[in-house]
Amino acid sequence: MRTVVDEQQFRGRGLSATRPAVNDDEDPATALRMLKAEHRALDEQIAALSAHGVADPMELARLKKRKLRLKDHIQQIADSNIPDITA
Repeated sequence: MRTVVDEQQFRGRGLSATRPAVNDDEDPATALRMLKAEHRALDEQIAALSAHGVADPMELARLKKRKLRLKDHIQQIADSNIPDITA
């Protein structure tokens, strides 16, 4: 059974909605793993709230926006690790 990570756990780990807790000095692969784990946890949290049908629509929208920001950040890191090769 999966556990849902709540907002308090995210904040307790220093994760915020504006900028994920990833150091620029970290290995990009490590940073990607951390961000993807947070993205999955948000997905699980959104699914759990939606499944119960009692979720606040504003809370769901906030979580979904945060998930999209994480996705964008993951893509930026992934793109920065691909060399720019001109054919």
